[in-house]
Amino acid sequence: MLRDCVDHLSALDPQPDIVVATGDLTYLGSPEEYAYLRELLAPLECSVFLIPGNHDGRGALREAFADQGYFPEPSGGDRDFLNYTVEDYPLRLIALDTVVPGKPGGWLDETQIAWLDECLGESPSRPTMILMHHPPYVSGIAHMDAMMCGNSDALGAVVARHPQVERIICGHLHRPVHLRWHGTVVCTAPSPGFQVVLNLGKESPAEWIREPPACCLHLWRPETGLVTHISYIGDYGGPQPFPWT
Repeated sequence: MLRDCVDHLSALDPQPDIVVATGDLTYLGSPEEYAYLRELLAPLECSVFLIPGNHDGRGALREAFADQGYFPEPSGGDRDFLNYTVEDYPLRLIALDTVVPGKPGGWLDETQIAWLDECLGESPSRPTMILMHHPPYVSGIAHMDAMMCGNSDALGAVVARHPQVERIICGHLHRPVHLRWHGTVVCTAPSPGFQVVLNLGKESPAEWIREPPACCLHLWRPETGLVTHISYIGDYGGPQPFPWT
């Protein structure tokens, strides 16, 4: 599945400037899985930035990709977060580590909220994208909403104070979802593997479905801002010309 996604991205014209993977990079978070992940990502010619999800192992991920230079050094704390910023592009990136080891849901504690507020305050005029695995909103898919990102009200209060936040991008839901949230737009990406069943009932069961794999393509232009497309992975026939062209 991931190999197909990498092939899909490698065939894009123009090529992306960067690729961001918003967590659940492995199933068990083992060193062997991260070694295989590196092998799968190797064909990409652009920079790749990763954040952990609830299926990842924070320490093993940090060690496997330490040479990339964007993960912080271990601090020895109880939750040794993989928060970081990327300053090299017109759109600034701020990565938030929402993982709670051993739990499917996420959380942002007050030290992370304060760190984000400080980072945003340092560059108030720079358009910024925040990356996180767990969505901070209620999607309506009950079994997924039970494991969203906790302390989201505190996150929203910070985001609302900083209008340069163009987008928050997330994973976890395995569905494309967009909404207005605290003065910005939150975009949850579909999965390059399987999707979660879209069931908006009050007691939706945990089910998956083989809907088409896909990824988000984010196009930044100063004159238009950030435009997000859904790009489907696979061969669906075509392209075919319209008959009137």
